[in-house]
Amino acid sequence: MQPLLPRLKQVVQTATPRAFRTIFWIARLTALVSFGVFLMQYTGFINWISAALSPLFHIFGLPGDAAMAFVSGYFINIYSSIAVISTLDLSVREITILATMSTAAHAILVEGAVLHRTGTPTLYSIILRTVMAVVLGVGLNLLLPGRPEAVETVAVAEVPMFAIQGEFGPMFIAWLQGLGRLVVMMTVLIYLLNILQRILYEFGIMARISRLLRPLLRIFGLPEQGSFLWIVANVIGLSYGSAAMIEEVERGTLSKRDILLLNTHIGISHSNLEDLLLYVSIGGIWWVILLARWVVVTLLVWTIRLLRIA
Repeated sequence: MQPLLPRLKQVVQTATPRAFRTIFWIARLTALVSFGVFLMQYTGFINWISAALSPLFHIFGLPGDAAMAFVSGYFINIYSSIAVISTLDLSVREITILATMSTAAHAILVEGAVLHRTGTPTLYSIILRTVMAVVLGVGLNLLLPGRPEAVETVAVAEVPMFAIQGEFGPMFIAWLQGLGRLVVMMTVLIYLLNILQRILYEFGIMARISRLLRPLLRIFGLPEQGSFLWIVANVIGLSYGSAAMIEEVERGTLSKRDILLLNTHIGISHSNLEDLLLYVSIGGIWWVILLARWVVVTLLVWTIRLLRIA
């Protein structure tokens, strides 16, 4: 057996080039999508989209202004959704429903691209996550106690399609600073996770983890070989875990069917540590947010298996 330090050195040397190729790809993609959303915010177009969707939110038992929180998270990320929610006067019930919908469908373009790189068409993941967010919102509104008889809506006629939201310079600088912080965080996490992934395989730890997770993955209808991909998606998320997830798929141990089942599951239910804690901190009920998505996606995965779609 080789000494420890040479093996670790070899792991780092092998992982570094691939990790930074993925970092460059995800950072470039994030910047492009983020800039597009920034322009939508600057022109006020995203406000108009929220107002247009506002009347539909009564089917979720949510007030019309909650549409802005969902739309922000849908196009940007969970943080932007929570930032909007913190400005609204929502009940625990409303926050829980909105949180469940947003955790199922957020950062839709960036994460859709990540799922595409791991073998699932972007359009499939966007449609799937959007539909499931709607299903979860409607379902929880019917099941959770305290369903409101009526909710307030925002009239789209009262919101102009284009209305400049402030001075371009300060808004652009603020966006650029936020993007810079995000890229630095992504670089560190993606690189370290890629190193960890190779260490787990190098020292045989991954096989033990797979055996431990076998019963849970069997319940979800997922392949045992996808245990690391499932762990990464649930603990780190799709964007930060992109490099490790892409490399896991490129190992060739997963079939196209396995990848579809896994991406169907983790597309709707991922980042179940940080995101849950963030929503709990503003009043969401963690077990409802988690279990609702697990129940829906487990039924969906088993349906795909039974119908032999994959």
